[in-house]
Amino acid sequence: MEWFTASDYWLGRLVFQRALAGLYLVAFLNAALQFRALIGERGMLPVPRFVERVPFRRSPSLFQLHYSDRFFAGCVWAGCAVSAALLAGLDSLLPLWGGMLLWVVPWALYLSVVNVGQTWYSFGWESLLLEVGFLAVFLGNDEVAPPVVVLFLLRWVLFRVEFGAGLIKMRGDACWRKLTCLDHHHETQPMPGPLSWFFHHLPKPLHRVEVAANHVTQLVVPFLLFAPQPVASAAAALMIVTQLWLVLSGNFAWLNWITIVLALPVIAFPADPPAVPGAPLWYVVVVSAVSAVLLGLSHRPVRNMVSRRQVMNRSFDPLHLVNTYGAFGSVSRIRYEVVVEGTADEVPREDSDWREYEFKGKPGDPRRWPRQFAPYHLRLDWLMWFAALSPAYAGPWFGALVERLLENDRDTLGLLRRSPFPADAPPRHIRARLFRYRYTTWRELRETGACWERTYVREFLPPTRLTGAAPGP
Repeated sequence: MEWFTASDYWLGRLVFQRALAGLYLVAFLNAALQFRALIGERGMLPVPRFVERVPFRRSPSLFQLHYSDRFFAGCVWAGCAVSAALLAGLDSLLPLWGGMLLWVVPWALYLSVVNVGQTWYSFGWESLLLEVGFLAVFLGNDEVAPPVVVLFLLRWVLFRVEFGAGLIKMRGDACWRKLTCLDHHHETQPMPGPLSWFFHHLPKPLHRVEVAANHVTQLVVPFLLFAPQPVASAAAALMIVTQLWLVLSGNFAWLNWITIVLALPVIAFPADPPAVPGAPLWYVVVVSAVSAVLLGLSHRPVRNMVSRRQVMNRSFDPLHLVNTYGAFGSVSRIRYEVVVEGTADEVPREDSDWREYEFKGKPGDPRRWPRQFAPYHLRLDWLMWFAALSPAYAGPWFGALVERLLENDRDTLGLLRRSPFPADAPPRHIRARLFRYRYTTWRELRETGACWERTYVREFLPPTRLTGAAPGP
């Protein structure tokens, strides 16, 4: 069975598996710490309400069979434990079949979360983690060398991530073709990081070079992943460098990190492979059968990539086995932010004591410098960015957010950096206003200490109080 495996990639597989386990751990920890306010029994988009109207076949999940906050918490904390065990290398201590089953556990648990997560889990990196996690099940452990076909499928995913993102840019916003998108992107991206202000103020000629280099990395270099070594390793290394540049420039949850992880098994690390027996027949049959199914399902993302109406981040099956990816097909020129405020006054007036809620990641106080959160994903902050683009994005959940703030709901307040009201004295009214934000100049930063300058645009939500609350005098 020597044709079936590639022993030279054993170290790349090992590094890939440990890094993927680390990302699983981040994803499950993220779910454990945020689910009650987002999709819990009293969440903004409760799972019980979702499973009442969506059948199992469309969204397979353990939580279709049973849901309670306690059961969900048990599942995601179990996901954390299994991910930590995989990170520590437990799969290498088990028989081949036992290691495979251990990798099935986080995939099945996270699939269950994503398939009931609704808007909060609609990001492309959720499907990407599931697709890569499914392939990891069949990559083997120390009892067998890495299967060639699974290594190929991992490269195929990386190709689709990069090439799909490159195509959507060239077909989408004209600024990508004019090399001008980075004149705006660092300022208008969903969640800036601590260095984003400095990236924005780089010279415009350098921005042009960045965009051109991005096009090369996403439209040319992916084809080199299938070239002989050392060309494939060099292509993967270039992608890793590009992704690390993106890590420095913004907060994109684990999108950049999982792309880096995908590039690791492409690299032929200079290390002597250990002596392992040949792959057992049952393993060859299982891996070959699964690979054939995945290759057959690949016609859908291929058809999407070659289509003039290419879409980004689409799953074609409820198991998220083979998906299509892409990012920033269009770039906003202006940054808008929704600022949420509350007041304890009985009758809300413009001159009332309106106090602003502070979010953890999204811009708020112009003097507060952005922090680094990725690969951790602040889901509410990201959805607030979409809400500022259009109120339609906020329709399903924003009213529930306001209601929870009016109740001083502990779980919801846990998603924020700070509430301006004490726990025993919730606000009587909540309002939301839309502001235009722009980065300050170097001179403004020195004079004011503020990295943002904001200008009021319009009302987003008029003063609102709980239904049934006693009216003011």
